[in-house]
Amino acid sequence: EFSDRVCFFYDGKIAEQGPPDQFFGNPQNERTRQFLSAVLEAN
Repeated sequence: EFSDRVCFFYDGKIAEQGPPDQFFGNPQNERTRQFLSAVLEAN
């Protein structure tokens, strides 16, 4: 485990934050979902 919280910034503001399991497993913010989808597709 690297962190107990993860933050995603968009346009200079925190768009979403939370524990890693919640952040990666069930993102609530549309921008977060788009980012994670793009990153996961690239890998």
